[in-house]
Amino acid sequence: QVQLVESGGGLVQAGGSLRLSCAASGRTLLTLTMGWFRQAPGKEREYVAGISNSGVYTYYIDSVKGRFTVSRGDAKNTVFLQMNSLKPEDTAVYYCAAGLVSYNRPDGYSFWGQGTQVTVSA
Repeated sequence: QVQLVESGGGLVQAGGSLRLSCAASGRTLLTLTMGWFRQAPGKEREYVAGISNSGVYTYYIDSVKGRFTVSRGDAKNTVFLQMNSLKPEDTAVYYCAAGLVSYNRPDGYSFWGQGTQVTVSA
């Protein structure tokens, strides 16, 4: 089993930055692909970014390319999502997830965090 806990969400003005963290316990993340999802009120959950277990390969949804960066921590039990140039449309609950899945697909993630709220004001 893997327990995931996100942190780093908050309220920020448009154009600002936030760094989300996802800490794992119960099992190392070393062999697992990690992903970040988000869900805004009234909208379906969408796959924002993914990173392979090696950390070499990454995926981003088009709307965040060039603004968001996903990375793995040196300790291998943390994953980060650096979010720059934030826009009001980035407002959502952000979830991290882990699984034995392909980094560029949203399907099949087995473990989920509880989510952290990101609110971007205009």
